[in-house]
Parts: sequence; structure tokens; C-alpha cells
Amino acid sequence: MARLGGAPRKSLWRRLLRACVIVVVAWIAISWLCVLALRFVPPATSAFMLERRLAAAAHGEHDFVLKYQWIPLNKVSSELAIALVAAEDQKFPTHHGFDLQAIADALDEAEEGERLRGASTISQQTAKNLFLWNGRSFVRKGLEAYFTVLLELTWPKRRILEVYLNVAEFGDGIYGAEAAARQFFGKSASQLGARESALLASVLPNPKKLRADRPSPYLARHAEWVERQVRQLGGANYLPR
Repeated sequence: MARLGGAPRKSLWRRLLRACVIVVVAWIAISWLCVLALRFVPPATSAFMLERRLAAAAHGEHDFVLKYQWIPLNKVSSELAIALVAAEDQKFPTHHGFDLQAIADALDEAEEGERLRGASTISQQTAKNLFLWNGRSFVRKGLEAYFTVLLELTWPKRRILEVYLNVAEFGDGIYGAEAAARQFFGKSASQLGARESALLASVLPNPKKLRADRPSPYLARHAEWVERQVRQLGGANYLPR
């Protein structure tokens, strides 16, 4: 009787295990196919954009208009591209998705009692903006790491930078370099100069409060720092080709 009672239980666990394996394989296949498609097709939207639209609807923001216009990397001012790298991720051309030294430094500072700061690379931020949601949790960070690995394995560095500068939020409801350049400076992203580019790159930590067209003293100082970093990196020649 013990054998008869144990067989169905063992069979059930096998079916559950098989179902779990199928779900995991399907998830990997579907997510990788999405990443592969976006290597060649401009994203029509992003998870962050959808989240902002839903928030506007939930809060009754009837006059809210999301601004987003895709622009190829070769039509973006090289001043903006290098400013983003200088401000956000100076090791972008050489790392494989994660800046391990920056992560270690952030953890050390947190252990010393300082506020835990972000150490996300441009690759990680692209993954988060495209596929995930705002907030902090181990689940989201795990998914962010997963999608970052997929991006680094599937896309060249230039594509990651191209998508990032198109989906990054530069103001409340203003996504991408082209929409930001037109909103704040009345020109195309291809016409941005070094100072304007540094100001746009400097708002990224807090785009809902900082404005590139009306820089606070803090923002102006940070933009000057970005310009110095750009010069130290060697300008646009530092960007991945």
C-alpha cells in the first residue's frame, strides 16, 4: 500500500517540475525574442512610459500629454551622446553591463552609514526603462540584471546607447533626446551644443524636479562638471563605434 500511495505523489511532483521547466524556458525564449526584435525595431513605447500614462489616468490628469519621438543615433548631436556617458556611466564602452567597482563602492558607503546610492550602468537603465517598473525590490533588481545580460549579449553598445537616449526621461512625461531638445531648447537633438547637452544629462537623476532650460545653481554646477568629464574622456571619440 505504501508503494501505491507514493507513486501518485511522485508523479505529481514530476508534473509540477516539468511545468516549471516549461514556464522558465518559455519565459526565456519570449523575453529574448523581444530583446532581439528591439535590436532592429525602434520601441514604440517603454514600460516607464506606460506606467506614466497609467498614473496620469489614475490621478485624473486629463491634460497630460506624453512626448516621445524616436531619433536614430546618427542624427543625435555627438555632444549629447558623450555627455550622457560622462554623466551616467563612464565605463560604458568597456564593461559588460555592470560596473562592479561602482557597486562595491556604493555598498561600502552604505555600510559606513551613508545613503545607498545608485550604481546602475546605462545598460541597466535601458533594461529597466524598457521592460520594468519604478521602485526598489529584489525581484525588480533580479529582472533588471536578467534583461541587462540579454541586452549585452544581443545588442552592440551603440544600439544600447541609441535606445537609452530615446527612452530616458528628461522631464515629466518627456522621453528621449528629440522630445527633450524641442521642449527645452526649441531645436532638434542634432543641433544641441555642449552646454545644452550637459544640462540635459544633468537632469537625469531627477527629471521631474530639475529643468534643463531653467537650471538651478546645483544643476548649473553639475553641468560644468559633466563638460569637464567630457573633455577628460576625449570627447566623442570615446564613444563606442
